[in-house]
Amino acid sequence: MPESPTEPDDTTVDAVGKLIFALETVEQARGHLYAFHHLTGTADFALGDAVEALRKAGHPDWAERIQTELIGLNVLPERWTFQLIEEYDDGYYTTFRDLTRDVTGDLTGGRRHLHEERIKRQRRTEGRPGHEMGKPST
Repeated sequence: MPESPTEPDDTTVDAVGKLIFALETVEQARGHLYAFHHLTGTADFALGDAVEALRKAGHPDWAERIQTELIGLNVLPERWTFQLIEEYDDGYYTTFRDLTRDVTGDLTGGRRHLHEERIKRQRRTEGRPGHEMGKPST
């Protein structure tokens, strides 16, 4: 039940809550994409150390092969990881984020976590320090 006449009904709050959960999941996926980017770049630079070590150990053919075939290799056709991130951010991620903002703006007055706000209202201990309701979500 809405807490005031201006708040959306429970069904709307639940639906928007599901949309926000989906966006939060995409945010996690985006973080993993950045981790993939950083780890791949770190590995590429570590290959340079491996090439140097192979040369010092007397294996110049292996060093040269890694240097020419693997270091700097595209992770996908014509793409390094930074390009994947930019395309993801500029396309899918931006569209997802913007549509979610538009839906919450229209249906919940921009309050993204109204579902959780209602749970907090139910689960907190009224009047107990550290259980204050605080400002509404934004």
